[in-house]
Order: sequence, then C-alpha cells, then structure tokens
Amino acid sequence: MEIEAPTIEDADRLAELWVDLARSQRAHGSHLLAEPNREAVREGLARAIITQSLLVARTAEGDLAGFVEFSPETDSYRQDVERGVIENIYVRPAHRGTGLGGDLLAAAERRLLDAGVDRISLEVLADNAAARRFYARHGYEPHRVELEKAPESDTHSKED
Repeated sequence: MEIEAPTIEDADRLAELWVDLARSQRAHGSHLLAEPNREAVREGLARAIITQSLLVARTAEGDLAGFVEFSPETDSYRQDVERGVIENIYVRPAHRGTGLGGDLLAAAERRLLDAGVDRISLEVLADNAAARRFYARHGYEPHRVELEKAPESDTHSKED
C-alpha cells in the first residue's frame, strides 16, 4: 500500500469515499447528509489536491483504500500555538485493522509538522467509541468538548 498525493483524476473517487464516510457517521449522530453534499465535497477535495493537503492510500492495483485531509489552522484569532487540523480520515472497510489508518494519520501529522505546527487537532463524534479509541492509541486527548441539544427537548427552566 502506498501513501501518496492524489491527482485531480482521483477527485470523483475521493468524493465517493467521503460519501461513504458521511453515511457511516450518521450511525454515530452526524448531521451531515452524504449524497446532497457530494458535489460541494468533490470541489473541496479538488482544492485539497491542488493545495497538497490530502493524501491517499493506493493499493498495488491502483484502487483508493483510504484518504486523509489536513491543513494548518487558518483562524483569525491569535493563539499561543500554531495548530494543524486533521479534517477527514477514512479507510475503506476492507482495509480496516491493517494499520492503514495509523499510517495515513502519521503521514498527515508529518506534513503538518513540516509546515510548522505545534499542535494537531481533530474532531470525533462522541458516540463513535471505536474512533475515539483509535485516536487515543495515537496520542490524542480531549481538548475541547462540543455540546448540543434539540430546543424542544429542553425540560429545564430558564432559571437553572
């Protein structure tokens, strides 16, 4: 398995993998709609290919087995660290459990470190215990917690 930069010809296949990722994340509470976002995601992945912020894992037969998208954080707020962000990582089910996810993650981390970041962050759905364990095995610890609720589920008074 080779981890390499994709070409623009990979954009459609990468969008298909992203749709698979988004579909699978719905089981863990993601609000992202898979198919309705295909074209916007394809455009974003094409930009990531051009800006070299995307790596793919390619089988010996040339198939895409997974990908990782990453970038330095471009926040307008000044911070005491330079952060990089792992935006998406996906390994096709047939290639899971082989170490490929860790290889993709490590390759993206190297690229971000070469770009001068001090910290690397990523998001994981709270309900996705397998992903949380994967990232913990690779040294990631909780830093910030996002909370959400549906307004109609509010059973507390405004005075609480």
